[in-house]
Amino acid sequence: MEALMKGLTSIIQPLVDLGPTVMMPIVLTIFGVILGAKFGKALRAGLTVGVAFIGLNLVIGLLGGNLGPAVQQMVTNYGLSLTVIDVGWPAAAAIAFASKIGAIVIPLCLAVNILMIVTKTTQTVNIDVWNFWHYAFTGAVVSFATDSFAFGALAAALQAAITLVLADWTAKGVEEYCGLPGVSIPHGFTASFVPIAIVVNKVLDYVPGLNKINLDPVAIQKKFGVFGEPILVGTVLGSIIGILAGYNIKGFLTLGITMGGALVLIPKMSGLLMEGLIPISDAAAEFIDKHFKSNIKMYIGLDSAVGVGHPTTLAASLILVPLAIAIAVILPGNQFLPFADLAVFPFVFVLIVPVTRGDLIRTLIVGVVIVVLGLWISTDLAPLLTEAAIDANFDIPQNATLISSIADGACPASWLFVKTMEFKVAGAGLLSIVTGVMAFINRKRILKEASNEIA
Repeated sequence: MEALMKGLTSIIQPLVDLGPTVMMPIVLTIFGVILGAKFGKALRAGLTVGVAFIGLNLVIGLLGGNLGPAVQQMVTNYGLSLTVIDVGWPAAAAIAFASKIGAIVIPLCLAVNILMIVTKTTQTVNIDVWNFWHYAFTGAVVSFATDSFAFGALAAALQAAITLVLADWTAKGVEEYCGLPGVSIPHGFTASFVPIAIVVNKVLDYVPGLNKINLDPVAIQKKFGVFGEPILVGTVLGSIIGILAGYNIKGFLTLGITMGGALVLIPKMSGLLMEGLIPISDAAAEFIDKHFKSNIKMYIGLDSAVGVGHPTTLAASLILVPLAIAIAVILPGNQFLPFADLAVFPFVFVLIVPVTRGDLIRTLIVGVVIVVLGLWISTDLAPLLTEAAIDANFDIPQNATLISSIADGACPASWLFVKTMEFKVAGAGLLSIVTGVMAFINRKRILKEASNEIA
């Protein structure tokens, strides 16, 4: 079986190696043609999505390229010293795909998705093959924790299944709050924060005062007028970060305007991406109606980058940057200093915002809880991630004894799988049961919604 998986991966891997901005247009074009769209229409849709991803990556790179030096200066100014180095998500992805689990993760998780579609336990067709690295990451650290390839592969498959269910459960929120009809987000990192958001948000319902606040972007703009618009919110928050970094007037104003520009440009790139997805989504709906005679609504599963444009997501992310540094310094038991991966904070909030219904205060509170948990998780997983990096021949930074990252080193799902799988067969059995129950509940919901459509 392992040989078969590796054989299939050797066929698919060259496509993945092209990177998401090249891979996604190719996959979407092929997918669109299979669904019945004309080649020209499918090609244009795929290329539009590719251009939108380039735009999103440019703006997110702008965030990271400007926030990174500011945070580094803050670290220098305040003499911060923590022992676990943040190597960033590109390093984590490279380590994941270079692992033994990474060699089989693509056909394995595609098989999981197909099985769940056939059994009506998911509505999501996950074409975001690039981000299967999140499942490979979990599988890699589990395999090192258990000294077992089989347990690592099982962990990757189970996480893929759970993520598909969570993508279904949040799909309506993605449609409403991210403006992405027909799209769900089966992103292993982003989806793992949904259960935490649900619990914290429910607790806040019973906190006097907080349960009456509704500070969403519309309310902010109504109350503060032009000063509540994303461009000014980003400029103010960026300037504050620059001041904390000790920048001169030119420096902090430049950072502020750059952050304001990012908050304006990201939603525009998300809109362009949606323009490309609409023809594919329409073709998928027609294909399902024609060939399956089913009222089950299907979603196209995409990278969480498509949802980072919500004003609450962006505002909460910028506020959390200096807060995360401060929390890292004072948090007992933490040895991880977030730095290289600070630009991934928007990805943390994409599926939290639908849970909090866009409320900025609730989103920030959930974010603080996630940062605290994430710092502890990053510290705890650092030895395993460092071991996986050495095995993958990753070039560890000089003078670094331990490495980690926010994505996926701070991921609750990865940590939970590691700790549960340490019990070997018992842990694997428990996680399999939990996954099966979630899939069964999801199937009942899907069939109920389908029957209601018929009625």
